[in-house]
Amino acid sequence: MEIDEVPIVRITEQRRSDFKDTVTVELPITIILDNRELVTLLCSPAKLDYLALGFLVSEGLIKSKDDIDSITIDSERGFARITSRNNMVIAPDLSSPQLIASSSGRTLQPYASANGDSPGEIKSGLQISPAEIYTIMDDFVQRSRIFRKTGGVHSAALSDRQNILLFSEDIGRHNAIDKVIGECLAIGLTTDDRIMITSGRVSSEIILKIARRNIPVLISKSAPTTLGVKIAADRGITLIGFVRGSRMNIYSHPSRVLTGKISQSD
Repeated sequence: MEIDEVPIVRITEQRRSDFKDTVTVELPITIILDNRELVTLLCSPAKLDYLALGFLVSEGLIKSKDDIDSITIDSERGFARITSRNNMVIAPDLSSPQLIASSSGRTLQPYASANGDSPGEIKSGLQISPAEIYTIMDDFVQRSRIFRKTGGVHSAALSDRQNILLFSEDIGRHNAIDKVIGECLAIGLTTDDRIMITSGRVSSEIILKIARRNIPVLISKSAPTTLGVKIAADRGITLIGFVRGSRMNIYSHPSRVLTGKISQSD
């Protein structure tokens, strides 16, 4: 169950009344890799197997689902137990398990990984028109069922330019993207020449997880950070933000957006 009702007191200019409000459910899930507690994520209680897979690949701990022997989800006790194939995955040397809040930056690795152990430049011939971007974003917004009910989640999706292929919602913007990435791994769907869509702010960690999956275009309803823009430019990612209505900002590699002739205005 991803949503629940809680009793509230609602106050308007006219009156004060008892009411029930719909809120999103938050769950702590601890990822245990080869009998070692790795991290506790605060997340929405859906697609937890995809979240675990996506988190591991985003951290660079695995490259494909072939690195994993089994995943067991115990949502009631809050565990995701993962066994790597022949215990070959080497986890970071942590003194204690990490707690990552839904809104926090998402990495177990040192900050230096943004420049050191980071993917190379993405080469892709993918191109997309503004009309296609607006259509995809409209579809994306319409699919955000839990957000419309609660206003308390982020969304992420993978698109092939014309259609949304996968979609996830979560209380955390990082979690939502990791769920999409994990589902791609689980079902064998390539992320090459695809488009990632997110409702959230685009920080450096978001760009790095996109780059690790060789995704050439990232579209967001929200804003990027300066480091996010820099890494997108360095890694060959077309970063598009503030896609709202019929407007957008292109922050890096604009050649993938086929604009044609646009009239100038003051």
